[in-house]
Amino acid sequence: MSADDWVLLARGLSATDAQLLSNCLHMAGLQADAGDVGIVQAHGLLSIAVGGACVRVPAEQLGEAREVLAAFHRGDFSLDDDFAG
Repeated sequence: MSADDWVLLARGLSATDAQLLSNCLHMAGLQADAGDVGIVQAHGLLSIAVGGACVRVPAEQLGEAREVLAAFHRGDFSLDDDFAG
């Protein structure tokens, strides 16, 4: 695998979740791409056929991206109920 290869981090996501996760990865200083977002948004019935939206990262950043994904699922990035913005 070359340093330029991108690998799948997550699949089966809604378009919103893929964009949100991609942005979390960007904020962590990682490269990320939310894929298949357009087709999932435009044609909801086709989302099953394509496996939902996905997030890809460079192979060399996969370990760090998995840590960010775990933090995302733990709720580390969630806001408190009293957050006023």
